[in-house]
Amino acid sequence: MNQKELKELIEFLIEKDITEFELERGDVKVRIKRGAASEGLAGSDARFFAVHAAPPAAAGGAAAPTVGAPPPTPHPPPLKEAVAEAGEELHMVRSPIVGTFYEAPSPGAPPFVKPGDTVEVGQVLCIVEAMKLMNEIESDVAGELVKKLVANGQPIEYGQDLFAIRPRK
Repeated sequence: MNQKELKELIEFLIEKDITEFELERGDVKVRIKRGAASEGLAGSDARFFAVHAAPPAAAGGAAAPTVGAPPPTPHPPPLKEAVAEAGEELHMVRSPIVGTFYEAPSPGAPPFVKPGDTVEVGQVLCIVEAMKLMNEIESDVAGELVKKLVANGQPIEYGQDLFAIRPRK
């Protein structure tokens, strides 16, 4: 995607009042997010754009330069690896679908579970909204909920870790 195409795309998004857009064309992925400037960037113009263009992965690893945004921050090691060092094995509850994570049955209601709670097999842990359908995600193991790994209202991917549970022995 060249600069002219990118500019036309941004103008189209402004015209249609679209705040977030993602495009994959072959091995090039472009993500445009429009809104207030994120922390660490100068200004708070509502027409600010953060454009992330990820070129194909290099042989030595994935390179992800950005245009108009700060460099990506490295992700912390997965919880499973951190716990494995302590000699403890946690069970990860993963999302079976793509959608939006909700920790409670309705806004203002208490969450289904919180860290430290004891959970049983079949107990509802959260809701994942996908295509206007509310899907209850249940625990597939009994034990203690150690950590919630996503924030309320956060978009989640298929297979993403949602909760870490210490299985009952």
